[in-house]
Amino acid sequence: MLNRVWLALCLVGFSFMSIHHSSAADATKKFRVYIGTYTSPTCRGIYQSTFDVETGQLQAAQLAAEIVSPSFVAIHPNQKYLYAVNEIEDFEGKKSGAVTALSIDEATGALRVLNQQPSEGKHPCHLIVDAAGKNVLVANYSSGTVAVLPVDAASGRLSKSVTTIQHAGSGPDKSRQEGPHAHSINLDAANRFAFAADLGLDKIFIYRFDGATGSLQPNEPPAGTVAPGSGPRHMAFHPTGKYAYVNNELNSTVTAFQYDAGKGSLTEIQTLSTLPAGFTGENSTAETVVHPSGKSVYVSNRGHDSIAVYQVDPATGKLTAKGNTPTGGKTPRNFNVDPTGAFLLAANQSTNDVVVFRIDPNSGDLTPTGVKIEVGSPVCIRFLPLKN
Repeated sequence: MLNRVWLALCLVGFSFMSIHHSSAADATKKFRVYIGTYTSPTCRGIYQSTFDVETGQLQAAQLAAEIVSPSFVAIHPNQKYLYAVNEIEDFEGKKSGAVTALSIDEATGALRVLNQQPSEGKHPCHLIVDAAGKNVLVANYSSGTVAVLPVDAASGRLSKSVTTIQHAGSGPDKSRQEGPHAHSINLDAANRFAFAADLGLDKIFIYRFDGATGSLQPNEPPAGTVAPGSGPRHMAFHPTGKYAYVNNELNSTVTAFQYDAGKGSLTEIQTLSTLPAGFTGENSTAETVVHPSGKSVYVSNRGHDSIAVYQVDPATGKLTAKGNTPTGGKTPRNFNVDPTGAFLLAANQSTNDVVVFRIDPNSGDLTPTGVKIEVGSPVCIRFLPLKN
């Protein structure tokens, strides 16, 4: 868990994006942007901004909700609610972080806290809402646990976890893999299988997911695996649903998997470095994003401070490395492709800025636009279409 500490600087001037691609996104030219942060004396919670895909411009951010360390956020499918982890280790006297439910004001974008529940583990670092909007699934890094919290359909409020699973074991890197570290949790397009990437165990655990009850049951096979000491962090599915891509934080690689939607299984296709030949400095990966077209995959490097660009073979899912684009700052913790696929925004955590790149629609290559704004240690960005 790199740089998962309180950050003393958090400037207000944010912007960014979402991973959801839809027909609504195709027609929308402006998006409300929600940014999760680590709180500090100068940064107070979740911020909102706007992004114009016609101009590539990012607007100054405003505080949307004042809550503690909402480092990762997710928007409900009905676009009325937002959920955020509170990346802490003590909540209401329990050794746990929290998950906060918030309502979204359609007119202003302001967020109002509805309620909070324990995340059932320390330092929750990633969460999603299932496709039906009935459950929030959360991964807890320090405890190595994943949990499912039901959503009340009428109010958007969260109930206490109905399922909590404790991972167990360790990996060969004793400084980072002394125990389980659940770093993300995802669902497939059918909402049938959940995938928890555990950095400490070099596994992507696979669970059968029942959205009606919120249960997670071990699948057969129970996991996809990566090379020992790799440290899987974040995962993204290809739009076809046939492939998935996982960045491995500890050895700076990306693994491509073939996905069997019937069995819920992941079969490794290949693993490639995210770094150029000859690089010998310290590095760790952070985020994986598949372009909405399915033509490209992107992975961020912290240390080399770049975005690794790959071309996808549509027949096999294999990747071809196309090079690395410098992000124009240090420690790109998070980045994303806007829902229309026109721009990539790189969030440089250590230099507190966001740099905008235009995406070539054919090659997927990145070109700096010259747009750069100050941001305070951006951690997670989600887009919500602005209604006309």
